[in-house]
Amino acid sequence: MSEGTLKATRLCKSYGKKDVLRGLDLELLPGCIYGLIGRNGAGKTTLLSILTAQNTWDEGEVTLNGEPVWENRHALDQLCFARELSPALKTGGANALRVKDYLRAASIYYPNWDAPYAERLLKEFGLDKERKTRVDKLSKGMMSMVTITLALASRAPFTFLDEPVAGLDVVARERFYQLLLEDYGETGRTFVVSTHILDETNGVFERVVILDEGKVLENTPTDSLLEQFRLVDGPAEAVEAVCAGLKVLSKEYLGRRLSCVVRGTPEKLAALPAELDAGALNLQKVFVALCGHGEVLNHE
Repeated sequence: MSEGTLKATRLCKSYGKKDVLRGLDLELLPGCIYGLIGRNGAGKTTLLSILTAQNTWDEGEVTLNGEPVWENRHALDQLCFARELSPALKTGGANALRVKDYLRAASIYYPNWDAPYAERLLKEFGLDKERKTRVDKLSKGMMSMVTITLALASRAPFTFLDEPVAGLDVVARERFYQLLLEDYGETGRTFVVSTHILDETNGVFERVVILDEGKVLENTPTDSLLEQFRLVDGPAEAVEAVCAGLKVLSKEYLGRRLSCVVRGTPEKLAALPAELDAGALNLQKVFVALCGHGEVLNHE
């Protein structure tokens, strides 16, 4: 279903004296589920709003299949950015609309809108009883469900979700990812999901984009990224010796023992001595290692 490739080239964006995006390059391939992760202030929401032409930028370009997205109706018809709704925003905009009016507006804006699917999601999430409720009167969880309904029912070839599970409990979060995978299997559309909650995304993100200080640090298949990292633990002297040929991202001393997060080729990691513990890292641990900037901890 997805068409072409979405690319950002040398993208820069500042708010006053704060540089949010700094010469960022990013290519999003069609037919893939991406996880977009980064620390607070890394520029995730700004990037998503620019990629979907809902925000301007200072330098660079954004294209879909080689065509600029800005003021390009054909390109915009392929894009959906489902923004996180917040109870803190009590006036104006989407929050002032009733749920049914918010989704009716979406059905007009998105040419691929799937009304029967939207109706099914409303009933599944219990939103069918809240059709006449203003968005700003909903709970945080209900707001998240409205965002998810809009994103999935848009059927946009490139669909971006900003913190879609932030207000959901663990059961609802798991159901969201099930729906996401079901929709992806049916349509093959591209999803980009920005989230801070990573421990529930195993098997969901095919690729991961990591933002750090306004630039793309990684844009890699998730499995390929994870296999490059290990947590090596053992006597400090032995760990120091085996880690000499690897990139060490963090160290933690506990008396005479040392734990290091290291990065290397799968071949080098496979050659680590069996007498040392060398455990794999999940996506959350890899993210912390990459964006923690080499913290060294000492515990006597």
